[in-house]
This record gives sequence, structure tokens and C-alpha cells, in this order.
Amino acid sequence: MDSIKAIEALGALAQNTRLDVFRLLVRHEPAGLAAGEIARRLDVPQNTMSSHLSILSRADLVSSRRESRLIIYRANLATMNALIAFLLENCCSGEDCAPITNPLERLCP
Repeated sequence: MDSIKAIEALGALAQNTRLDVFRLLVRHEPAGLAAGEIARRLDVPQNTMSSHLSILSRADLVSSRRESRLIIYRANLATMNALIAFLLENCCSGEDCAPITNPLERLCP
């Protein structure tokens, strides 16, 4: 990941609703959730949710697929992994980094 993509991803997540959307979709991996269901669960109007999902999609943090009349969204974990790797790539890899890397290893073995 380069700096431009990292800034775009961080910018997309730097808003409460979009951060909530991403975290909700992570909890529903790998099946994902329909756009209307995301809006309902987060109590956000559907047209507003559509805008948030577009921003997350442009940042490659979510992907979508059509199932009949529904659009199902999923968290793009590969992008999040690349973002985390980008942020930590200059880590000293010694004891000082353990507080950062140990919780990640437990979450994503």
C-alpha cells in the first residue's frame, strides 16, 4: 500500500458512521449484509448510508455483490491488513513493538 491509498482509507474511516459500518461488516464476515440491513442496524437513512458505502467502496474497504434485488456488502479485510502493515512496516520488531503486534496476532492468526 502506498501513502495515497493509506490516506484515502484512513480518511474514509475518520467518520463515526463509516467506522461503525466497517466494524459491523467485520462482525458479519464472510456472509456480509445487505445495504438496507446495514442502514437499519445503524439507524441511518438509506440514502445517507448509500453515500457512506460509496466512500468506503472507493477506499477499497468494502466490496459489494448483487443478490437478486439486494446489494450485499462485505468488509475488505485484505485492504485493512495492507493498511495495518503499511502503518507498522517501520516497527522495530523488538520488544517495544510487542504491545502493538501481540493483540493483532491473537485476532488474526
